[in-house]
Amino acid sequence: MEYVTVYLQEPGEVPILNLKGEVVNKIKLPLVFGLPVRIDLIRRAFHSAHTARIQPKGRDPLAGKRRCGESWGIGYGLARVPRLDNGRAVFAPNVVGGRRQFAPTPMRKIHEEINRKEMRLAIMSALAATARREFVAKRGHRIDKIKGLPVVVEDSFEEIKRTREVKTVLEALGLWDDIERAHEGTKIRAGKGKMRGRRYVTPKSVLFIVSSLDKPVINAISNLPGADYATPRTLNILQLAPGGHPGRLTLFTVSALKILSEIYVVKKA
Repeated sequence: MEYVTVYLQEPGEVPILNLKGEVVNKIKLPLVFGLPVRIDLIRRAFHSAHTARIQPKGRDPLAGKRRCGESWGIGYGLARVPRLDNGRAVFAPNVVGGRRQFAPTPMRKIHEEINRKEMRLAIMSALAATARREFVAKRGHRIDKIKGLPVVVEDSFEEIKRTREVKTVLEALGLWDDIERAHEGTKIRAGKGKMRGRRYVTPKSVLFIVSSLDKPVINAISNLPGADYATPRTLNILQLAPGGHPGRLTLFTVSALKILSEIYVVKKA
């Protein structure tokens, strides 16, 4: 178990809500939610995680070089580029079918690496931002009807099997407005990506953090526009701070919050 010792604000209590949106209890947030929000570190960690997913791309080393041409020299009124016997120019970068100048190479370093402890601290800092109303509002989430951040619900939420039932619960919790925001903001992608299976771009909405990926609610959540799901052990910076901007609207179950407090342990300085 790794510990982080810093000066932090004491996180307060948030209400535990049932599936009808009623307050049934209160829970004290783990100390990780009192950490300072390091935007610089979060953006560095996001850049590292984002570039780690990029596929290296290169060219065939012999592309455009499979023709053995030879320059004719001077006296023909033609450019002195390699040519075949019939006069066709080959090989040079400025001719049809020639090699490409400064072609991309798979040896290029794309992934911006980051220290493991830096990434861990960035995730913890992004978690702290989910409990700060100013950061969540700055991301554009609709939080007018929400009683406390982050939203914490009973474990019975994890047993829901139908998206229709999830919608009813989210309406009671005040989260459905943000799902509608993502639906309304869905747009057709600019560029050729629309022809390659990436036709639509959808804004990020609610992040659901449950205790296990085996729970029935996972299939129901998958149908919601802009929504993502994770467990405390699979949580990453791409989900917590999309685009490098912290403060994503997040829903925890009580069990997931307890597991989170065991994974990300903070000691007061």
